Formats: sequence, structure tokens, C-alpha cells
Amino acid sequence: MKTDKQDKWYAVSVTVTPDYVPAAEAAFNELPSLGSEVDLLSEKNSELCTVTAYFNEPQDEDLVGSTMKTSAEIHDLAPDVDFVVRQNVIERQDWLAEWKKYWKPVAVGRFVIAAPWHEVPNDDSKYVVRIEPNMAFGTGTHETTKLCLEAIDRYFTADQSFLDVGTGTGILAIAAAMIGKGERQIYGIDNDPDAVEIAGLNAESNGVGGIIRFSTGVLTAGSPRCDLVCANLTADVIVPILPMLLDKTNRTLVLSGILAEQEETILEAIAPRRPREINRDGEWIAVIVERN
Repeated sequence: MKTDKQDKWYAVSVTVTPDYVPAAEAAFNELPSLGSEVDLLSEKNSELCTVTAYFNEPQDEDLVGSTMKTSAEIHDLAPDVDFVVRQNVIERQDWLAEWKKYWKPVAVGRFVIAAPWHEVPNDDSKYVVRIEPNMAFGTGTHETTKLCLEAIDRYFTADQSFLDVGTGTGILAIAAAMIGKGERQIYGIDNDPDAVEIAGLNAESNGVGGIIRFSTGVLTAGSPRCDLVCANLTADVIVPILPMLLDKTNRTLVLSGILAEQEETILEAIAPRRPREINRDGEWIAVIVERN
């Protein structure tokens, strides 16, 4: 993604039955997608879903199909499904017009996630986070993002530091910065330099650019230790780095991007610790772990 400079993207879609949707979303996460969405299609004798992901560059449709099959197998589904892959060019103007037509503000606890053009009533008890739909993952509408925002609303306080692993558009770091008001440092890291660029622009437009320190890369021994650490990733990414996530957490660790059916995998990985709580939204969960 080249933010404002990019004038077109590539939409890659597969149509599957509802039980294959998590596998399709996970497959697109494995590919260099900027985010995905799910649409329901009414068919005469069955219910089908179209899962669409967005990319900076055209995709190898054979690679997309093989990644779908691998993901289906991981999700204990039959991999011998004929994933029909379709690819379309999305012009910037078309994309923005669609977002303005369908995207509505999302309220999560004390946060309201809105686009720059939305009119939001003044309410001193609310934090309004403005996110420009530049097609990076994390506009506040996905269940996993909402689960993380709920956790930040409940557990994060102004005297704490915050680390967002896999920051995407920076929405979680921005939310924490609004609560923190600059009292402690806020960090966001992502292995996608384009996402980091967009996160920085979003932070500036929300008036917290000077509070958040974004960086490109992955979690390492040199990453900062923080009071609250949020990792909205996927279970297969979280489990290998869980020891380091715990090491970087002073108080509270929020794990999301996890399917409900993967709960046992995460609980086994954090054992002998027990989660403080497990929150659900649709087919997704967030696991809250107390460090001490």
C-alpha cells in the first residue's frame, strides 16, 4: 500500500459454505492481504459466503487456492474443495465511495470508531477514534478488534504503558493513547512497513502522534516491556511467541485473533497459568492473562 499515492487495489474472492469462512479468512491472513470481509449470498438451496481480501498487487490464483486448501486442513475441514478464486481491480474512488455508503461508526465501551466524514455527537465520556479507510487491516468493525478495544477500555489506565503487537492501522495504540494522555509511552509494532506508515498517519490525525512510537519489525528481546500488551494476531502466530509476549507484559496480556474452536490450544499454551477471563464475539475470542 502506498497510502494516498495508491489509486487501485486488487480484490481476491472465494465463495464457500459458512463452515469454511474461518479457514478462508486465515488463508488470506497468511497471504500479504490488507484485510478481508465476508458477504452472504442467497442461493436457492444453500447459504454461501463470499470472502474477499484486498491486496496491493495482483495475486497468483493457484497460490491462493493452495493456501485455502492448506488452511482448510488446519481447520479440520475437507481440503479437496474446489476453491474458485476470482480477482478484480478496485479503483480508489470506487473503494472510498463504497466505504462512505456502508461503513457506520462503531461504539465499543468508551470508544467510538468513526471515519473522518462521520458526524459523532459530542460526549465528554467518549473517545472518538477517526480511522481513514486506506485498506489496512483494523478499522474497528472486526470482532477481534472490538474484543481488544473492550479489554483496553476495562483494563488500561492512564498511568500504564502499552504495547500493540501487529498494530495494523494503529487503532488499538491510538485508543490507549487517548486514555493515557501522554502520561506513559505507547508502542506499536508491525512487520508491514506500509501498515506502520498508515498507523503513524492515523495517530497524527487523532492528535496522538507524539505519544505513540511505531516501528517496523517483529517482537524481539529488545522490544519494550509494558503494563498492558495486546496481540491481535492469529493462534498459529501467537503460540510460538507466547513466552516472549508474557515476558514483555508487566500486568495484563490481551490475546485475540483466536477462533473459539482454538481456545484449548491457547489454554494449553499458557498453562499452568489460567486466564483471567475469556470474552467472545461471534466465532472469535479474546483471552485475558494476568502476568502476576
